[in-house]
Formats: sequence, structure tokens, C-alpha cells
Amino acid sequence: MGIATILSLALLGSLLAPATSFPFILTQLSTRKTSCKAIPSSMTLCHAVGYNEMRLPNLLGHDSMKEALQQAGSWVPLLSKQCHKDTKKFLCSLFAPVCISELDMPVFPCRTLCEEVRGGCLPVMAAFGFPWPDMFNCSQFPPGNELCIPPADSEDQMPPAKDDNPCPACVNRGDSEKEFLENFCTKDFAIKMTIRVVSSLDGDLMVIPEVRSRALYRHEGWTEDELKKTVLWLTDGDICSCEEMKEPGAIILALGHKVDDRLVISWVRKWQRSEKELKKFTRAVRKMQC
Repeated sequence: MGIATILSLALLGSLLAPATSFPFILTQLSTRKTSCKAIPSSMTLCHAVGYNEMRLPNLLGHDSMKEALQQAGSWVPLLSKQCHKDTKKFLCSLFAPVCISELDMPVFPCRTLCEEVRGGCLPVMAAFGFPWPDMFNCSQFPPGNELCIPPADSEDQMPPAKDDNPCPACVNRGDSEKEFLENFCTKDFAIKMTIRVVSSLDGDLMVIPEVRSRALYRHEGWTEDELKKTVLWLTDGDICSCEEMKEPGAIILALGHKVDDRLVISWVRKWQRSEKELKKFTRAVRKMQC
């Protein structure tokens, strides 16, 4: 082993002692006011992590970017050991947690992600006399039945399509544009959007759109805050098939109702035609009077 690697791991070890005493309390972190910041190019640990904005303060309680950079830098040597393929994902989920403006709550790593990285990297750390730090205690992270960042093997995977059990909202009965217009006035909301994130939560699917691509055609009964943070739900979407929801980046049309505090999709179709035709369709929808 090279002297540079030994010195780098020694530096990591020197920072583990204070880290293990850090009061990592999820309930406090979940209620702290945060803001979205661009991940700086100087944060080597999280280069090409898959997203561009992080929450600050982060999930380890670092209030300033300077502090987050300093602490994250000490973990770069562990990446070079390649002890687990998800090491970067796990560390960055805490040091530079993904920031989704539509969600007030932070997105934690799943417990399984923590356990898998710990299983691969703890033997490497232990070989140099370094323990797994208390601030990475896997038992404090979500078990996976709520929104969290999963291991690579399960990430972005939808349940296998069940041709005999399509979601009612996704059953295509013919002319999508005609169906949309016919049902427009009977729904609480009508929206065109590009899918940003789809995640399962307690058997339902949570759908977050790209804000810039979103076009609200109808929003009966919404408050101003709800308009700013559009999160849609497909009831039982985790146990039925919906091809429209399988492709992040796809443009979809959706109709639905407000049920309690959720905007629930009752009709959804993928837009299959050109951008020019979409603009023409949008103009027609805007002219509708209910």
C-alpha cells in the first residue's frame, strides 16, 4: 500500500473521534429551516453524484458550506478503496443531501443503503483501527417503507408490470386528447408536466414534476403554497402497472382530485406527439370554460 493512501486514511481516522460524538438527531434535522445550494466543484467527494443541488444545513448538522466541504473532504480517501459501489451515494446523501424544492422534508439514505456500505467498508476501516462512526448508525435511517435513497440494486426500479392489473388511472381507452378534454371540468386539477422523480411510499407512488416544465391548466381548490410545491400521488401505484410512470423525463398529462392533503391522479397519459402539437393542444385547453 502506498504511503499516500496510508496518510490519507490516517487523516480520516483523526476526524472520526469528534464525529462519533456528534448529536445526530433526525427529528431535529427534519424540522430545521434549510435552503438549496449548488454543490460546489471543490466538493470532490460528491462529483458526479447524480444531482446538482444540496440542502444546507446538511443531514450531519453542518450549517455552512465551508464546514460541509471540510468534513466531506476527510472521507475522499475511503472512495479510493472501492469498498462498496454505493459509498459515494451514501456519504453524499448526508454531507450533500439532495435538495428537492417541492419537498419540505429531507430525503435520508435508506437503512439498507447504510447497512450495505457499512458491510463493505467497515472491514477496510477496521484494518486501520477506525470504527464505524456513531453519526452513521444505520438504525436511525428509514427502513425503506417511506421516501429514502435506496441501494443501487433497488434504485429507480418499479414493480414488474402486471398486464392483468393496470392502474385504473393508466388504462388507455383510445383518444387521449379527447378523454382529457371530456373530463377536464369534472376534476380538481389538470396538469402537463415532465416527470422528475417517481418514488413509492406505503404502496402509493409519489410523482414530482420538473417545475419549469409544469403547466397548470386547472387547479380548483388549491392554496398558493400547494401550487408552489406540486407533488402528485397515484394510489396503489406500487402494486399495479402504469407504463406512463416508468420513464423519468417523459411528458405526461394528468387529471385528478384533491383528497385530504394530497393531489391524487385519476387519469394520466404520456404525451406521444410533437412539441408543436403540444403547444396547440395547450392553447385549446386554455380556452375551455367550465
